Parts: sequence; structure tokens; C-alpha cells
Amino acid sequence: MIDFSFLSPVQDRLVDQIELLHGQAIGKKLVIHTSKSSPELKGVKIAIVGVLESRNSVDYIGEEFQIIEVRKAFYKLFPGNWLHPMADLGDIQRGNTVEDTYFALSQVVSSLVNANIVPVIIGGSQDLTYANYRAYDKISSMVNIVNIDKSFDLGDSSKPINNGSYLGKIILEKPYNLFNYTAIGFQTYFNSQEEIDLMEKLYFESYRLGDISQSIGLVEPLLRDADIVTLDLNSVKSSEVSFNQKYSPNGFNGREICAISRYSGISNKVSSFGIFEYNPSNDDQATAMLVAQIIWYFIEGFNCRVNDDDFSNQSNYQKFTVLVEDEELVFYKSKKTGRWWIEIPFVEYSNTKSQHHPLLACMYEDYETATKGTIPERWFKAYKKK
Repeated sequence: MIDFSFLSPVQDRLVDQIELLHGQAIGKKLVIHTSKSSPELKGVKIAIVGVLESRNSVDYIGEEFQIIEVRKAFYKLFPGNWLHPMADLGDIQRGNTVEDTYFALSQVVSSLVNANIVPVIIGGSQDLTYANYRAYDKISSMVNIVNIDKSFDLGDSSKPINNGSYLGKIILEKPYNLFNYTAIGFQTYFNSQEEIDLMEKLYFESYRLGDISQSIGLVEPLLRDADIVTLDLNSVKSSEVSFNQKYSPNGFNGREICAISRYSGISNKVSSFGIFEYNPSNDDQATAMLVAQIIWYFIEGFNCRVNDDDFSNQSNYQKFTVLVEDEELVFYKSKKTGRWWIEIPFVEYSNTKSQHHPLLACMYEDYETATKGTIPERWFKAYKKK
């Protein structure tokens, strides 16, 4: 049951404008929370939630913002050959304190995930990822976060949380549900050497912008293992966005960020997707349309999901065993999709509640690497987390 007391409806003027859209536009097909009625969510699989909170941004100077332009851009797009109903639940307004906003977001995300509805969150500052993560406290015993970002956001955990330090709070605060954190598209000059060293020490994963840009398919197995995907719009190069959003001449282009979004949607495991650091301006059309297209590609990916990770039935997969040094590596290949996984040897993780042999998404190239006598790096880092 979704508690709509945390959510304000979509603005009436936006709802009125839907009448002017093409009959096949997304806006005509959405279930929308309006001032006149709360939506019936039966059958809905994806729900858009705005969060109008940015007070814990290091750049906050007292301004408020809306995501009206994003909604206008998204509503007028045309859907693909999609099977699953979608909803726009409106916005979580700023609470009396930031902690109030966190609480509201956690409650909304928790109720949606429990209802098998994937929330697509549009923020606000990226510290909202912390509230998104806390929503899983009673849902999942082990959570993987993937962050598409120029920086790691580890920050100084001894100081109050902000959009550059929320990960430190996630790592250090009980209950300890974080198993893995992966940074996609980081740029070295935006990260201190201390943070880079800490990422290695914690056996977290990080992939540089240049490596991902050369081969965007590298992100697929990373996102296949994610529960939460958080996307910082400052990871997009400045030439792709509007004036207020411009940050760096280097970053992902529009095609790359949409491809990453689609891979996020395809992942059977991703149960919440957040787009953060949106900064509207008068010249907002480019950024708003980019965010709308990022959402579109996530939904497109979601509608292409295939249940290929059921390993209880041996007829669904092929199993390969490779001996590397003293380790026996066990690979699984789905017969449905050709996607690969590698088994992590049983370890009774002291800081998680895992009691089974976890499987790590990988690529065929990892299997090839193993046959040549080299242990895949992702397997090594996951194993060392014991």
C-alpha cells in the first residue's frame, strides 16, 4: 500500500496540458497522481517520483527547484513497444528538515519496492541516495549500489552528510547492508588519492570514464548485479546540457548516458533508479529532454527484461569449471540470453546476512581470461570481501 500523504500531486497545469498531446504520447498513457485523485496502481511496474530536496548539496545557496520541464519533455515522448503500465506519483516536497525528506523518500521507496514497482527518482542532490539505500533495511539483507558519477562521493564521514559524502555514511552506519559499491565513469582529477586508495582497500569497483566510453558494454554485468542505480547528471559533459547544468567539458555524451540507463533497466535485479543533481534554468530544454530520454531508455530496458538468472533448473544454463592456480572457478551461461555469471565460493560474510553461494555477473571475456590462467578482477574483489 502506497502512502500518498508523502507525495504532492502533479501540477494541474501539467495535467491540463496532457489533453493537447498526441494520442499516442506517454503522457496519455501514464497513471498520474492528480489533485483530484490518487492513482490506482494495480499492474503498474514503474513509478516516477520527484524529490524537491537539495539542501545538503555543497553548492546549495537557498534556491528551490521544480521538475516541471522534465515532466513536460517526458510526457510528449512516444513509448516503445512497452507492456508494463507506468505511473507518475508526483513529488516529495522538502520537509521541515532534510531528515524529514529522507524519511519520506525511504518510506515511499520501501513501499514501492515491496509492491514490485520500480521507483524512478528525480532529484535533487545526490545525498538522497542515502535515503534510497535506507529504504532497503527491511527488504534486502545485502545491497549493491552502482553510481554513475565523476567522483566516488566517499567524502569525510566525520562531517555532516552532503552530496559528496553520502557513501561514507552508508558504509559506516548500521545496519550494514552494503555488500558492493561500483563507480562508473569516474574522473581521476575529481577524486583525492585518499579516496582512490580507500576504494581499493574496501575492494569496491571503479571504472574510469575513458575505459567505459571506449566500450560501453562493460557496464552491463556491473548493472546486472545492482539493486540501486544512482546517476549524477554532472557525469554528463557540459556540451550536452543547459546553462545551469554545465559542469565539466569531459563526461559521458547523451548517447552513452542513455545506453547506460538502458542497461540499468534491462537488469533483473535493479529495483530503484535515481537521477540526481538536476539544476533547472531558464534555458532548460536540453537538460530536461536529456533527463526525459534517460528515463525513456530505462523504461525501454525494463520492458526488455528476460528471466535468465534462474539457476535452480539445470536445463536453463550451461556450467563450466576452470582451474586457475589453486582456485576452481565455476561459470554459468544462460541458454536464453548467453549472459554469463561466475560463482563466488561460500563465505560466511561477517558484515552481511548472506548465507548462500552468490553469483557474480560477468562477461564471456572473463571466462576466456580464466581459461588462460588469470583470475578475473571482479571475482578477486568479491572474494576478498570475506
